[in-house]
Amino acid sequence: MAKLRQIAIYGKGGIGKSTTTQNTVAALAENGKKVMVVGCDPKADSTRLLLNGVVQKTVLDTLRDEGEDVELDDILKPGFRGTRCVESGGPEPGVGCAGRGIITSINMLETLGAYTDDLNYVFYDVLGDVVCGGFAMPIREGKAQEIYIVASGEMMALYAANNIAKGIKKFADSGTVRLGGIICNSRKVDNELELLKAFASELGSQLIHFVPRDNMVQKAEINKKTVIDFNPTEPQAEEYRTLARNIDANQMFVIPKPMTQDRLEELMMAYGILD
Repeated sequence: MAKLRQIAIYGKGGIGKSTTTQNTVAALAENGKKVMVVGCDPKADSTRLLLNGVVQKTVLDTLRDEGEDVELDDILKPGFRGTRCVESGGPEPGVGCAGRGIITSINMLETLGAYTDDLNYVFYDVLGDVVCGGFAMPIREGKAQEIYIVASGEMMALYAANNIAKGIKKFADSGTVRLGGIICNSRKVDNELELLKAFASELGSQLIHFVPRDNMVQKAEINKKTVIDFNPTEPQAEEYRTLARNIDANQMFVIPKPMTQDRLEELMMAYGILD
């Protein structure tokens, strides 16, 4: 029986969480790991690259259309190298809390036996900031024990990452969830690598990997694939393999120490972000 590691990926909206998650999952799958991805974003784009562009029907849409009589095959689709792909979906626009879809999905996956003994990883790709209780659900309910925050050297990305660290600390103090590290999805900001290392260190954590900016990511996305699937010999594919190896081997799990806003701004000024 494989030891199941349940990981949630957080970060500011638009930071590249879904792209980073899917490329990392592709690297793990390429290396023989059994992985399930649960998309926790109402846009339902957390599995598209693993499914070669197929936009699968979400759990909430399936329930709306078919009632409670749902089979696992209705909501779980096989993707790249046998990855298992699920999209929670969200409520109709303007109605209800989008976090409800995450709660409903995970409960349904558990009931239908999706969490099989041979799984090595479950990745939860979670929307934006931890401001809504529903989006905190994977960590609040103890479903995800490991959190990685995707950030960049941009001011708003770091503000969001620090807020997410506050959310993790809140639940870590009373539960088992821990921060596994910061993933930098580079935007080619000045002093970005040094800033992100310092930022991670201030939180008491680590920079798990610095993913350089590369147009190959966009080329692969246009072709509806991860970089590893689209062109496995590209240097960028190796970056995602390194990120996957670093996560796989990670032993550093901490209760983060979020910064005050003043301290965060001091740090950004020290690296020339707020000049």
